[in-house]
Amino acid sequence: MEKKGWIALVGAGPGDPGLITWKGLKRLRECQALVYDSLVCQRLLEEAPRNCRKIYVGKRAGRHSMKQEEINQILIELSAQGLNTVRLKGGDPFVFGRGGEEAIALASACVPYEVIPGVTAATGAPMAVGIPVTHRSVSRSVHLITGHTMEGKEGLPEQLPILAELSGTLVFYMGLNNLSAIVDALLKNGKRPDTPAALIESGTLPWQRWVRGRLDTIEAEAEKENIASPALIVIGPAASMDLRCG
Repeated sequence: MEKKGWIALVGAGPGDPGLITWKGLKRLRECQALVYDSLVCQRLLEEAPRNCRKIYVGKRAGRHSMKQEEINQILIELSAQGLNTVRLKGGDPFVFGRGGEEAIALASACVPYEVIPGVTAATGAPMAVGIPVTHRSVSRSVHLITGHTMEGKEGLPEQLPILAELSGTLVFYMGLNNLSAIVDALLKNGKRPDTPAALIESGTLPWQRWVRGRLDTIEAEAEKENIASPALIVIGPAASMDLRCG
């Protein structure tokens, strides 16, 4: 019986290839197969061995190239072929990256795997434009929320009324298409209109763009600057801060 190859679930970071961990880069440089998403920087793909088998399974809103079940099966099959494989995912595999589903599938198939965390966009992208998601005198908590769900009404998170009452920083992933509905729900449930807000497009990359405003003006700011996905929504007092040097 042939020995199964290992699978490494690796977080590539929020965009900037320099933000991958050393351990993640080491696995990338020694893998025999690479399964990667659309948000992974091209520069990182060049770090894989030249004869490495590369498989693109990219996902973006409305443009899924492959179902999650198919991705799981690809990983299992690569391991069965004895190939040591890196599953490279943007950000951190377990922060809205569906890494948990892949880990469960691998464990169920008795495939040896490891998890190598990555810098998630919720912390990396805001800090790239000077926004700390927590600051002792401004925000004592941070809450990571998916801006689009399968279960919620019109895809909105069901906890929005509760989130509106929180005093910390709210960071919404994949919420740009629902920005208007998110803003309306937060305002209707008591969030102050003058609460600082920001949108960050392609955070940490050379072409990153961002806008700042208030909860009641951020939609207009986004439309004015034509902010596009992938983008994060940051809401809370910390969104008014700018800790960039110079």
